[in-house]
Amino acid sequence: MAQTLTEFDTIAAISTPIGEGGISIVRLSGEDAVKIANRVFKGKDLTKAPSHTIHYGHIVDPENKQIIDEVMVSVMLAPKTFTREDIVEINCHGGIVVTNRILQLLLRNGARMAEPGEFTKRAFVNGRIDLTQAESVMDIVRAKTDRARQVAENQLEGGLLAKIQAMRQEILDTLANVEVNIDYPEYDADKVTSEQMTRVSQSVIGKIDGLLKTAAEGTALRNGLATAIIGQPNVGKSSLLNYLTKSDTAIVTDIAGTTRDTLEEYVSVEGVPLKLIDTAGIRHTENKVEKIGVERSRKALDQADLVLLLFDSSKELDPEDRELIAATANKKRIVILNKTDLGQKVSAAEMKELTNSEVIPTSILQRKNLNQLKEAIKDLFFNGIENSNDQVMVTNQRQVGLLEKAKKQLQDVIAALETEVPIDIAQIDFNGAWDTLGEITGESSPDELVNQLFSQFCLGK
Repeated sequence: MAQTLTEFDTIAAISTPIGEGGISIVRLSGEDAVKIANRVFKGKDLTKAPSHTIHYGHIVDPENKQIIDEVMVSVMLAPKTFTREDIVEINCHGGIVVTNRILQLLLRNGARMAEPGEFTKRAFVNGRIDLTQAESVMDIVRAKTDRARQVAENQLEGGLLAKIQAMRQEILDTLANVEVNIDYPEYDADKVTSEQMTRVSQSVIGKIDGLLKTAAEGTALRNGLATAIIGQPNVGKSSLLNYLTKSDTAIVTDIAGTTRDTLEEYVSVEGVPLKLIDTAGIRHTENKVEKIGVERSRKALDQADLVLLLFDSSKELDPEDRELIAATANKKRIVILNKTDLGQKVSAAEMKELTNSEVIPTSILQRKNLNQLKEAIKDLFFNGIENSNDQVMVTNQRQVGLLEKAKKQLQDVIAALETEVPIDIAQIDFNGAWDTLGEITGESSPDELVNQLFSQFCLGK
């Protein structure tokens, strides 16, 4: 899909968030970017400006000579730009009115309004980046933690691209041998070629499996780990939410059933992005309003990636506590024995044996053992992977789906060759795996997929 520099019309968009701020940036990209900017800029003649220079002046409406704003204008000439086209960026004062006036002025003077993600799409089409790097651009923009940003930066540098290209090259080298065998059957090299296809298929499957193992962490880093805080009423769920968010998001009282609905907050815990969901206490109740909250809590539990399961350690376990243990048995969970300052009637050892889960005795009120809880969340999330911020990760379901498809195609190759299916038949799936891996990077992606992917980007990116 990626190719050499392609001619397009010139596009413009605001590349900074709309609203009040120190500065706003209006970006132009295309063959006429410098010419259009020069029509509305009074200062240095931009058509004579060297590449990668910035110039002071004013944006002036050429029709009525009215000064719109005092600006700094950056000129970057192809091909050493993000899009590999001429780019001009107008740095103006932040504010909705002035920024929109400049954008409208550019549109009236020959530019077209950019579509969402169109600058990044041009970088892809012009061969500067591949699809995995394009996706990492939005991962950087949306990163909720520093660790998520580091993983996205690694992908932007081509970490995943290099791994996919290496796998495709293994397959391609083997395909060349297969073609020779098909074209020159007199050499009778079927057995050697079959063994090579099997060996390479197994090798690539192993590498795919290595990437798929990172998918859960990569996707959660990108989207946040849905984390439900579950427990009976008045065990400290809202206090835990307030501690982790460092705010008074939830009302905390000693009255059971205070929380009647689910509350959601994004936080970073030891580099792990959590979408925290504080739930209503789960118990049997006849109160109509509380019953609705309990049902929503059960739904949040079903959808959670991680459960923080709280108990009041100063009380004996009751049947409803045991129901919660059973209901979360198939979830990643950390058991929290809260209110240890009131004395413990349930020990950590007893609870660990009962739940087969990490158990943290805490007093949220007195801030005891909460750092241990944070470490447990980090360890559970990263599964002990060291320096995972430097690791190449699969970060979205598109990549996961294509890797799984390529793996299945290679497994079919191995199965076919084991039953002595002719090599030219097995080659169909082998070639299919090569194409499927190419869809990840965009080298063999259909135009509809590319258009859909970039339409999810923000305007001006």
